Amino acid sequence: MLENLKIGTKFNLLLILVFLISIFGSGAALSRVLQQRAQNEVTSQALILMEMVNSVRNYTQDRINPLLSPRVETDSTFIPETIPSFSAIEVFNNFRKKPEYKNFRYKDAFLNPTNLRDKADNFEAELVQNFRKDSKTKEISDFRNLPEGQVFYIARPLIITQQSCLRCHSTPEQAPKSQLATYGSQNGFGWKLNEPLGAQIISVPSEEVFANAKSTWSLIMGLLIAIFAIVIFLINFLIKKAVIQRIKNIEKIAQKVSTGDMSADFDETSNDEIGGLAAAFNRMKSSLKIAMDMLNQQG
Repeated sequence: MLENLKIGTKFNLLLILVFLISIFGSGAALSRVLQQRAQNEVTSQALILMEMVNSVRNYTQDRINPLLSPRVETDSTFIPETIPSFSAIEVFNNFRKKPEYKNFRYKDAFLNPTNLRDKADNFEAELVQNFRKDSKTKEISDFRNLPEGQVFYIARPLIITQQSCLRCHSTPEQAPKSQLATYGSQNGFGWKLNEPLGAQIISVPSEEVFANAKSTWSLIMGLLIAIFAIVIFLINFLIKKAVIQRIKNIEKIAQKVSTGDMSADFDETSNDEIGGLAAAFNRMKSSLKIAMDMLNQQG
């Protein structure tokens, strides 16, 4: 089938094939790069927020707790600000008051929390169990779907490593009375050292980031398609003018010479291959004319 096509058509088919391969190859490579860039962006956001809340937790543990812990024993009302988890959540909730951050989430999810606000749901409980099954696992990250859309989360185990931290969580008898008055004696006890008791979870909305990556991909691919189309058009135009049209002229003159019109010349001034072909045809025409003249003289 291709043998019956003209050179211009064959060349156009070749250009279209190269165009399609280039577009699909470029599109696939660009998509991978932009997707990876988007994932790196949401991961970076989650890690920054995780470090921020951990800084609040550490500050509460090292600076606030020593100042307020004596009052926990004497006051009738429990002071939750002495708890690092409480401070981190409150600071993060203030952060979320801005509309652009409302879909960011942070939670210290416990299997047996003192404050039922921190009770782990089924998904969070499964993360805690994973940390319990494999003590070497220090972080779990992935995507999940929430009512507000897809989010990227990072979860880390919550482990008590200091004996002093168990004073409020070993048995109700050892807990401060103000704590029992506020939260009761049914929850948040029986905790053990060096055991994953919960999971620290940061969730970052990812749909907008990936939508922006998709929009960028569409824009760049549109530009690439336009550029490729212009380049192909220019190449096709130049090939027709510089090659195909000249070959057609040589073909027309060859048709005339083949019918006995020796007055037609292969006019080519260029020194390229087509010019060389025209010069060879002119020599062949001269030789043919000489041979025909000799035959006519003999006749």
